Amino acid sequence: MLKGVENHLSPRTAAFFDLDKTVIAKSSTLTFSKSFYQGGLINRRAVLRTAYSQFVFLAGGADHDQMERMRKYLSALCRGWNVQQVKEIVAETLHDLIDPIIYDEAATLIEEHHTAGRDVVIVSTSGAEVVEPIGELLGADRVVATRMVVGDDGCFTGEVEYYAYGPTKAEAVRELAASEGYDLSRCYAYSDSVTDIPMLEAVGHPHAVNADRSLRREALAREWPILDFHRPVRLKQRFPAFSVPPRPALVAAAAIGAAAATAGLVWYASRRRSTVA
Repeated sequence: MLKGVENHLSPRTAAFFDLDKTVIAKSSTLTFSKSFYQGGLINRRAVLRTAYSQFVFLAGGADHDQMERMRKYLSALCRGWNVQQVKEIVAETLHDLIDPIIYDEAATLIEEHHTAGRDVVIVSTSGAEVVEPIGELLGADRVVATRMVVGDDGCFTGEVEYYAYGPTKAEAVRELAASEGYDLSRCYAYSDSVTDIPMLEAVGHPHAVNADRSLRREALAREWPILDFHRPVRLKQRFPAFSVPPRPALVAAAAIGAAAATAGLVWYASRRRSTVA
């Protein structure tokens, strides 16, 4: 059992996990860039920029202002994209792309929280349509994620219904605690980003995982545990009997959030390149 995971039978408790770089080794959205290129949704130049975005993301991520600009650009760029086309692309690739990049340490931690009687909740800025099937893959009990609006014509409207980022994540955690009866003083939270400090502060057992420099500094100052996850592993290797792919409905839905967030990060990479130049 990982240090710090205690067994409390009552009252109800939960463990809240950020997704990218906390549970999986890459950005859950950028991982689909090659598939989108092959499906004709983005061009070769965008693929190269997305690769650069992945590098920037792994090197430290984006700050608040950059994330806000990404959100606005994301909304405009995705307007009019045909959701069915994206569904078909993601349905073919989600399981193969996400399964290999799940951290073994995170999967073990999720198992231990479940064994201790805690709910596991994924709280991610990525789109709900990509986070929900990943959550099911991991055995999570609930998911909090960004929600994009899809019109009656089956295309993106260019609007974001709910943006799960920064203080909004902490609000969602408190709302879940109220509705589900969680004792937040006994709950756990895990994240890699300084932007998730509000969520980490909301619980009694915050943890920094693969922390960016700002979060690591805060964690040291506050004496929060710091964890380093570095062993991605396929779930099939952990559980040989695991061979059933995610439910088709969830796989199809994953397209919306993945496409939208990828678009925003493509813009971010372009902006960083022009700044460096």
